[in-house]
Amino acid sequence: MESWAFDYSDEEFVLRRLPSGISSDDEGLRGVPLGTQADVIELAVKSGVTAPIVKARLTSVDGLGEGFVMLRAKGETLPHKILGNPDYAIAEANLTEHCAVELARIHAMDLTTISEKLEYFTPKQLIQLQKDKYHEIGGAIPIYEYAFRWLFENAPETEVKKLVHGDFRMGNLMIGPSGISAVLDWELARIGDPVQDLAYLCTPSWRFGNYEKVAGGFDTAENFLDAYSEQTGETVDPDRFRFWLVYSTLWWGVACMVMGEIWRSGGDRSLERTVIGRRVSEVEIDLALLFEEMLPLEVCTVLDWKAPQPETIEGETGYGEVLTALSDWNKETVQPGLKGHEKFQSRVAGNALGILQRRFDWGDRFATTSDKRLAAIGYDYGQFCQALSDGSLDMLAPGVWDHLRLSALERLSIDQPKYAGLKVALKKWSTS
Repeated sequence: MESWAFDYSDEEFVLRRLPSGISSDDEGLRGVPLGTQADVIELAVKSGVTAPIVKARLTSVDGLGEGFVMLRAKGETLPHKILGNPDYAIAEANLTEHCAVELARIHAMDLTTISEKLEYFTPKQLIQLQKDKYHEIGGAIPIYEYAFRWLFENAPETEVKKLVHGDFRMGNLMIGPSGISAVLDWELARIGDPVQDLAYLCTPSWRFGNYEKVAGGFDTAENFLDAYSEQTGETVDPDRFRFWLVYSTLWWGVACMVMGEIWRSGGDRSLERTVIGRRVSEVEIDLALLFEEMLPLEVCTVLDWKAPQPETIEGETGYGEVLTALSDWNKETVQPGLKGHEKFQSRVAGNALGILQRRFDWGDRFATTSDKRLAAIGYDYGQFCQALSDGSLDMLAPGVWDHLRLSALERLSIDQPKYAGLKVALKKWSTS
């Protein structure tokens, strides 16, 4: 969604609007209708949730598309400006309790007036929806295939039907000096299992560099779940929590693929869409670290991994050097003269150039070693994906787990070598 801040008559507002290029009936790309979002937010405020006040809704005569206007909440949303910042030390100390309080109130909301406007899916139906979307895009990532199978095999048989925010995480919480000042971004709201919200906050991608602080990058999962139990009087089943943690992790991987598909289909041709599309490899590492907690220790051996190093180039200028020079020019010459969104876009361009440069330097080498590993197992790439999907290949078979981990390391070293999960994985898997 688009969010536009504006002032009017000494008051501060935010316009929440459907982005240009995405129609109101683009299934799977826009969440619940904005009118329904406004309904949910209004009900949340009445239920004691710290959410923005809805002031107006757009109509066809406004000529602005679909959306609504809210009072602007005060605070900061960017996690890297909050976590570890002395100015937000009190807020960070309170986040575990505050998140538990907000989620408990969300999950206790009376759905009588909005139940017909929100969808309900069983856990297995949700998995199938994601798998259908994944295959529609043309996904073929081995550990994703295994994750889908694991989820189907471990889906909880629960008929709990409560409001699920669907996107409750750092980045979607407005934080003031003392704590949460607004719960934002309700477009994924639906009816379902409240444990999904708890696990979603703990998804690896939403720890924002503090990978080993599982709850949002600010606390342990144990402390967070205990705080939630104190608010609700309900103990969270660890197996149900683990299921939703794996689901939410895989969900984000598919969402990254959807971002790339939006660009590919012409819905939104922004550079950021394609760069987010490459974040699928972050999720490979995340899934591998989650699954390793469930595998026998004898499978989780140290890997023969050496971090890739730049090659010495002689003679004519190499293509990788051209990309490096372009990236340096963007960072040193272009960015200092930019502000706001233009500066952000320049940083995204720098990330894209870095991906291309590393892919040029190491991509062919990694592809060759990957093919050799698969040949030793007795599969080509497509067969390997299919075997992990249908269960005909055991994860404990010789070479399988090593190949999945090495592939994740190779791909992430190209796409995002600064991702916190890579550092954690290397500490566990490698002696170098």
